[in-house]
This record gives sequence, C-alpha cells and structure tokens, in this order.
Amino acid sequence: PTTASLSWDRRQEGTNVGYGLQVYSDRLGIESSTGLQAFYSYRIPFVHSCFTFGLSAGILNYRANYSKAITADGGDDLFQQDANSWLPTVGIGALYTTDNWYVGLSVPALLQTKIYDNNYQITSSADNHYFLTGGYVFQASEILKLKPSILLKAVKGAPFEYDLNMNAWFLDKFGIGVSYRTGDSFVGMFEFQISPDTHFGYAYDYTTTNLKTYSNGTHELMIRFELNAKSNQHILSPRYY
Repeated sequence: PTTASLSWDRRQEGTNVGYGLQVYSDRLGIESSTGLQAFYSYRIPFVHSCFTFGLSAGILNYRANYSKAITADGGDDLFQQDANSWLPTVGIGALYTTDNWYVGLSVPALLQTKIYDNNYQITSSADNHYFLTGGYVFQASEILKLKPSILLKAVKGAPFEYDLNMNAWFLDKFGIGVSYRTGDSFVGMFEFQISPDTHFGYAYDYTTTNLKTYSNGTHELMIRFELNAKSNQHILSPRYY
C-alpha cells in the first residue's frame, strides 16, 4: 500500500473562520484513489476553551484494474472490464479543546457513492466510519509534558477498534511516542520542531497480524511549514495536540 497527501490550511485574519485544501493519492493492489478535498471550519471561543466544527467536500477519481486481477477461475465477467469514475466526497467533524484536554468526533466520508458498470454494482466506498478521539496534557515538569490519548473507530461490518497513544514532549520542541492499535500493530514515532516555522515527524508501524510474514512494517514521514510563524505571538492549536 502507498499513500501520499499534501495539505494546506490557514485561519482567515480577524475572524474565526479557517479553510484548507488537500490533495491525496492512495493505492492498494489493483485499486487506487486520487482526489482533491476542500475544508471549512468555524471556531467558537469561550473563556478557557473553544468549540470548532468543520465541513469537507471534494472529488476523487476511483480506479480498479479488475482485468489485472489473478483469479482462481477465469471467465468471470466482473473481472473483464476496469472501473474508472469520478465521485463526490463529503465529511464533517467537531472538536472541543481546553488548555489541557480535547475531544473530537468526525465522519470523514458521509456519501454512500456506488459505481454501476455493465449491470454490475460495485461499491466504491464502505459504510460510514466514525472516529472519536480525546487526549489530556500533563505538565510533568518544567521541560516535560505527557500526553496520553485515544482514538476509537467504528464501522458497520468490522470489529470495534481503538488506538492507545502516549507522547512525551520536551520543551514543546521534541516529542517521542508509542501507540498500540487493537489486534493490529505497534507504532513508534518522534517529532521535532526544527524552527518556528518548520516541523518534522516520523512514524514506524509494525503489524502484529499474519501480514507480518510478508510486511516489514510501514514508514511515514511528515513535514509541515507554518508561513509567517515568527510573527504569530499565540498558537491557537498547541503543537503537542
């Protein structure tokens, strides 16, 4: 599997409105999805907390090269013609944050889009996935913050899953962490604030399933640039969130 994405976001100056764009590509076997997603968010501030809700919408190109599939029995009409279609996407989410903790809920794919080809119905998106997340930041010392967090995932037809995470941040500049995904994998990660406007991260995912016979794990690299960051006196979203 290969996944890549490029995203950009900003807050409109003088308002509580945020927006962004994401371009992504996801390939797995004979299937691939390439798309463009736009995001809008609105932030409602309180005295010591804030509530933010967001909406995303976009379009993706879904391809399935069925003719390249190796099947046990040949001649199946379903595997004689490839699928190639443009599909709409819509998602929603909400986040409540305070100085020390946060909780969020999202449904990134609301539409049940299907492709109809030669009288065959091919489902190109699964049932809605629901994500619930939360975390707390403990001030362990003057230089160390500890952030345990959890991510709950639910979808019809699949087991309920959760990720347990623990991150340690030193001077709000360098972070290391571990994660466990139920029945699936362990993850090790680190992040580094290279400069006020440049952020780098790496994660290694080691599977505990039978796939470990064929997989050496998954590597993930992340680089983030914050334009004009030096002039910002207050970061609305703490980096250790």
